[in-house]
Formats: sequence, structure tokens, C-alpha cells
Amino acid sequence: MEYQNMSSKDLLKIKTLGQLKASGYVPKSIKEELRDNLIQKIRAKENVFEGIWGYEDTVIPDIERAILSRHNINLLGLRGQAKTRIARMMTLLLDEYVPVVYGSELNDDPLQPLTSFAKHQIEEKGDDTPISWWHRSQRYTEKLATPDVSVADLIGDVDPIKAATMKLSYDDERVIHYGLVPRSHRSIFVINELPDLQARIQVALFNILQEGDIQIRGFKLRLPLDIQFVFTANPEDYTNRGSIVTPLKDRIESQIITHYPKSIEIGKKITAQEANLKGKPVDQIHVPALMQDLIEQIAIEARGSEYVDEKSGVSARLTISAYENLISAAERRLYMNGENSTVIRIADLIGVIPAITGKVELVYEGEQEGAGLVAYNLIGKAIRTQFVNYFPSPEQKKKDKEGNPYVLPLSWFGEGNVLDILASQSDKEYKQALHDVPGLEQVVTQMVKSLPEKEKEFFMEFALHGLAEYSQLSKNLLDTGLQFKDLFSSMFDMGSGADEDFDEDEFN
Repeated sequence: MEYQNMSSKDLLKIKTLGQLKASGYVPKSIKEELRDNLIQKIRAKENVFEGIWGYEDTVIPDIERAILSRHNINLLGLRGQAKTRIARMMTLLLDEYVPVVYGSELNDDPLQPLTSFAKHQIEEKGDDTPISWWHRSQRYTEKLATPDVSVADLIGDVDPIKAATMKLSYDDERVIHYGLVPRSHRSIFVINELPDLQARIQVALFNILQEGDIQIRGFKLRLPLDIQFVFTANPEDYTNRGSIVTPLKDRIESQIITHYPKSIEIGKKITAQEANLKGKPVDQIHVPALMQDLIEQIAIEARGSEYVDEKSGVSARLTISAYENLISAAERRLYMNGENSTVIRIADLIGVIPAITGKVELVYEGEQEGAGLVAYNLIGKAIRTQFVNYFPSPEQKKKDKEGNPYVLPLSWFGEGNVLDILASQSDKEYKQALHDVPGLEQVVTQMVKSLPEKEKEFFMEFALHGLAEYSQLSKNLLDTGLQFKDLFSSMFDMGSGADEDFDEDEFN
């Protein structure tokens, strides 16, 4: 049986160099390996980057072209754009197992030995040289670039302790302690946040990228390393912390620009896939589709907010963490009230504020406002944006008195009535409070198409939040929830505004 047709089980039975030669094994560079396996995947119409959403027509084709071109790759994009995940998934394009000279420090190919150890083994034992097998999951090395990374860390250095212990001369190649790059021979090597690497360290990569060899402490040593390099970088780093030196950038053949999800639907897929809901009573918590849209809308609003630094970006981790907190808010209410099931409420969004505040970098004006208040306002803007997808604009309907569907509920609040929505409120109390507002149920049943019965109260509360965002009602934060009341009466109630009621420390 030819080598390329052998199963993994059969390959692992090969134990010596002679058996490997007999199988018809031919050495192949890692770039050729990636290229050949990608071609097979493309022909079979298989998705190489499973679970990477929104890049099907942009980033992934660029990566595939780079691999077909045998290029080293730089993934350039803001935080939370799956750059590292893409790099890690490239291991799926490697052969499942490759042979190495048993015991070799740099995982030498038996037919193309690199180190003196491997060459000596083959010279001494010939076809009886022992062979081991290297799984693709082990052929990946990742290094986070930090200012303290040294040339010795990446490339290597002379080890005086090894020289003394083994009684070797400093002229002997065996005194070298190899760094991460040589040890990644025949592997994918990833440097995350490349601009954070000091310029003098970046220079040490020149020869490896162009000529494929390294130099250590003046040794006349040429190691033609076989490595697929993948770098990641954030455009913000170019000005804030460092830069990629021009000659190094010139040696990285393909620079691929990543991006955030271009639609709410893609964002929802990412959030649903990544959110850690293990152990949570998700079967007992109903999440309306609108709430999932609102979570994604918060991130969209943050990316366009004047208070958020757009150069830093807003990571997809914001929506993931926010969704986890949202489910936890409902879960907490379940336990407090001893209920068997519940439906997510708009008021539960207050519980996602801690997930937002740590995920956005604020500009000076945002810092002055306070992270908690900025997060609260982002939630409000998300509600305002989504409101008109379900209900007519209150600003337009206000001009048409006879056709204004909001007249009854607004009149009720105008009479001095107040509605409190509390975080720990039982479902029964929550529903009763909403149904006490005359005309509110009618607004929802008339305006929301195909309204599920279990989501009726959810949309009733959503209508109130929307009216508040369009300045038809006043919405104030309480210690334990939210309060709705007439807008004009609240103007005369000093200290009752949402901005004044918001306690930054409560959410930090």
C-alpha cells in the first residue's frame, strides 16, 4: 500500500526508517502540506473554518488564497475578530500524522534531518533508526508578543550549564538551547499582537522569513527551518504601543484584514455558539428573538457611539458576556421566586451593564459621563433602534391624535399613575403590573404580527421602554429595577431623571 493511501492506524505501525522508506514516504514542506489538503477540502466543498461566521465571502477566501500561494500570513483587525481562532484552526489542514526521528529536539524529518543528533542517529543506525509519529494537534506553537520577549526566547542561545554538564566545547552545536521558532520546525508558529514585539526582536525574524534559516551567537549554523508563520496584529497597536518594522512587514507575503459581523443575524450565530450556558436551566428560560437582536444591537450602537473609542473596537466578547449575564438574570429570578419557568424581560438588560463596561474603551467625553451611564445609554439606543421594527414611531403618531395607538397608556401615566418593574418580581406580579396599564395590551396585539402568547408581556414592556426612549414617558432607575411615569410630571420632580438616578458604583 502506498504511503498516501495508508490509514492512521497503519502509519503508526511503522517504527523504523527502513519501513518508512518502503512505504513510499516523500518529504513535504508544511506549506505544501497545507496547500494540498486545502485543495482536497475545496474540491470536496468542505468548510475548513467551521464555526467562523461572517467571513465566508471576505476573510476566508483571502486566507485560502494565501495558503494556495504558500504565504506567511498577518491577520490584521480589531480585538474580538476571531484572528487567533482562525490561526488555531489551520492545524486541521495538516496531515494527521507525520514521521519524526525518535528523540530529535526539532522533530526532524527522517529523510531530511536537520540537527546533528538526527544526522548522527541515521548515520549510526541506518534503516534501523527509530521513528515516532507526530500528531497535527502538536504541530502548533503560539507566542504572545510582550516587551520582555528576547531573541533567546524566540531563536535560542548558548546554554553554559549544558556545556558544563556534558563537558562540551562552546564550538559544539550541542551546547545550543533552541528557542520557540526552531522548535516549531514543521509546525504552524503564531505570534499574537506582533506590534508589541520590540523592533530589535522583530529584526531577528528577517532571515527566518526570507531565507528560512537562523543564526545563534555567531555559530556558523544554517538550519533551513520549515515553518508556516501566522501573525496577528491590532491596528490600534500601531500608534499606541508599537509598530511592525517595515522590512518585516515586507517579508510577510499576505496581510488579511478582518472585520466585525456585518449583520445582526451573523452576530446572533456567534453569540449563540460561544456563550457558556453549561449547567444553566436554559429549558426553563424563554428568550424572545427580539431580545437576541437587542443584545447584538447594543454592540452595534457601541461601535458607532461618540463616547466609545472606535480605534479600539468593540469585541464580540461583549455580546457573548452580555447574553450570559442576561440568562443569569432570569435564572436568579427563577430561584428567588421558586418558579419553574420564566420569560426574559427587557428590564433584565440592566443586568448586562457589567458585561458592557469592561468591554468598551471610552474616549475622554465617555470617561466624564462614566462607564455605567454610557452602558445604560447604549441599551436605550438599542431599544430605540429596534422599536420602530415592531411599532410605529411615537413622534409621527403624536401628530395624529385620532390615530395615535399610544393615547390610552400615555393618558394613564398622565393621570399620575406610576409603574414599577422590579428585578425580582414574580411572573404573576410582573404580568399584573403590565396589564394594569390600559390600552397597552391592545397596542401590542394590534402592532406585533404573529405574537406568541408567552411573549405578550415582554412586548408590552418593550413598548413602554420604546415610548421612554422616544421621550413620551419618563424611565428612572430604582435600586431594584425601573420605574415608568409621566414625562412632564417627572420634570418637576427634582432628582428623578435617569441620569441623576444612575449610581455608577452600583454597577462597578
